[in-house]
Formats: sequence, C-alpha cells, structure tokens
Amino acid sequence: MNNQIKIRKAPIEQKPVLEKLMQLYLHDFSEYDKNDVNPDGLYEYKYLDSYWTENDRHPFLIYHENQFAGFVLVNSHVILEENKGAKSIAEFFILRKYRRKGIGSSAASSVFDMFPGKWEVALEKENKPSHEFWRKVISDYTEGKFSEIIPSDETLHGPIQSFDNS
Repeated sequence: MNNQIKIRKAPIEQKPVLEKLMQLYLHDFSEYDKNDVNPDGLYEYKYLDSYWTENDRHPFLIYHENQFAGFVLVNSHVILEENKGAKSIAEFFILRKYRRKGIGSSAASSVFDMFPGKWEVALEKENKPSHEFWRKVISDYTEGKFSEIIPSDETLHGPIQSFDNS
C-alpha cells in the first residue's frame, strides 16, 4: 500500500466531514442515478446515521498525506443470496484531485484486508467508469480469483463482483 494513504474509521465526531464529502460524492453520482437536490439544496443519503448506530456498518475516511482524499462505507447488505454474511462496499468516493493516482485502489485493498472473508461489490449499471475501476482493483487484489455476475433483469445493478479473501 502507498505509505501516504491511511484509512481510518470515522468516529461520530467526524460525521460532519463525511456528510460534506457525501455531498460531493452524490453530486458526482447524480450523473448516473439522476437524483436531484432537496429543497435545501442538498443531496440526501438516508443511511448515513446508521453507520454509527448499527454494528454491521463501518464508515471510513481516506487520507492522502494527512489530507482528506475520500471515504468508503462498508456494510453487510448484499444482493446475491449466496453472499449472505459477506461484507459489501456500499459507497466509495475519491476526491477528483486524487483520482487515477493509485489512491483508490490502495484504499480499497486496505479495506478488504480489514475484513477477511466473503465480499460483494455491486455496481450501478450506468456508472461504466466504476465497472473498469472495480474489475481492475478486484482482479489485482485477488489475482483474478473472483466471480462477476451480470444481472439479467432490469434492476439498477450492473455487474456484481464477489470474492473471498479468507
């Protein structure tokens, strides 16, 4: 892992930081999910509070040289029945200035290392750049030992990748 990158669990005191970074993430993501801001001019993410109240949710901040570089939210809410009990990347965000520098892949690998076992990464169908990113990251991390399912139904989900790092 790049020594300049740190992943730290976000304590409740840093929730306001994560909320602000979430606004940037949801703004970027609105290109794919077509969501709009609420009457207060903010994007809504209804699950954020639960990352400090539910045991199976884990909020992390990503730092590069002690500066905020992004965040990752991990939970155990999977789509595929065979992955029940697995960890899942719920949301993953790297600030634009830090993209394409290996920070995202280092951060993802570090988070995978924190939770040995089964993993599922479900991607938004329309977010094609994420498909390329996660295929490469997971393939490199697992040395190609992962499976990818492309849902045949008309869900919002694109590829779903799963692997076991036990």
